[in-house]
Amino acid sequence: MKRPKSPAHYRRAVILKMKHEGAINAEVANFLEVTTRTVSNILERYRESGLDTALNDEPRVGRPIIVDGNTRAVIVAIVCSEPPDGFDRWSLELLKEQVNDCLEKAISKESIRVVLKEHDLKPWKQKMWCIPELNAEYIERMESILNLYSTPHGERSPLVCIDEKPILLHADKRSPILMEEGKCKKVDYEYKRNGTANAFVSVEPQTGKYGIRITENRSGREFAKFLASVERKYKDHRKISLVMDNLNTHKEKSLTDMYGEKEGKRIWNRFKIYFTPKHGSWLNQAEIAIGLYARQCLGESRIQEIETLRKKSAAWVRYINGRELKIDWTFTSEKAQIKFGYST
Repeated sequence: MKRPKSPAHYRRAVILKMKHEGAINAEVANFLEVTTRTVSNILERYRESGLDTALNDEPRVGRPIIVDGNTRAVIVAIVCSEPPDGFDRWSLELLKEQVNDCLEKAISKESIRVVLKEHDLKPWKQKMWCIPELNAEYIERMESILNLYSTPHGERSPLVCIDEKPILLHADKRSPILMEEGKCKKVDYEYKRNGTANAFVSVEPQTGKYGIRITENRSGREFAKFLASVERKYKDHRKISLVMDNLNTHKEKSLTDMYGEKEGKRIWNRFKIYFTPKHGSWLNQAEIAIGLYARQCLGESRIQEIETLRKKSAAWVRYINGRELKIDWTFTSEKAQIKFGYST
C-alpha cells in the first residue's frame, strides 16, 4: 500500500485495515473519532469501485450542470406521475426518454439525476405505511405521549422507551474470502439457518442512554426479566415514565407469573406506563434506537450464534453510551393537530 498522502487518506486506509481484521463499524468509528456513516461510505466506495477510489478523493468536477426552470418543472411533473404500462417505477433511462419527448433540446441522465437530488425525489424507493384510525383513544394516547416528550426529564425523573426486535441467526456454509487490496470481502450466498434471537432495547432519549438485552425469544418471562433489569437500573427513583407498544406480553401478568404476585406488582408499579395507540408505534422513540442499532451493529453481517450477538450488542452499547447520543424529537401536540386535522 502506498504511503498516505493526507490525514484523510490515512483514516481511510485504517478503516479498511480494521474492517479486514474483523472490527465492527462502531469500533472503527470510535477509534478514529469519525461517524459510523463515514465508515460505511468508505466501505461502500471500496466495494463498488476498488481501493484507489476508497482511499482518494474523487476528481473535482468542472462546470456545474445548469437546468432551466421549464426543464425542471417537466422532470418533476413526470417523475411524480405513474410510469408507463409495463414498468413498476421510473429509472433514469426511462425518465430521459419521457422528458426528451417533451423538450425541444435533449437532456442527459446526469442532468435528470441532479434535478432529482435537488428536489429530494427518489422514484426507486417506496415505503410501507399504515393509516391510523383517528378515534378518541388514538388521540388521547398520542397526546399523552407527545406531552410527555415535551417535558424535560433527567437523572431524577427518567423517561424510558422500550421495544424489541427479532434477529435471524445465520452461519456461513463456506468460510468468507477476506478483503485484500483491490478486492472486497466475498461471502458465499449459501448459509445455514441457526434459529432466531430477540433484542429488547431501551433508551432514555433525552439523555442518550441505551440498553440491550439479548434473549432466545420474546416471551412474557423474558419481557419480565428485561423490565426487572430496567427497574433495577433506576432503583433510587420513585417513578419511571415508560413508553412501549401494547403487546400481549407487555402486561403486569408477565411480571406476576415470573416473580410472584407481590414482587411482580411491585416492579410493575414502579413504572408509569404510556402505551402507544394501535398503528402508533412510530410514537415510540425506541424504534429510532432500534434503527440505529440495526444499521450500526447488525448491518448485513451474518451472526452465527446468540453469544456472538450478545458480545456485538454489548460493544455497541458501550460505544453509543460513550457518545451520549440523544434523540431530537420535534413532533409536538401542536404539529399533530395540524397533521391529522383535529383540535382538543
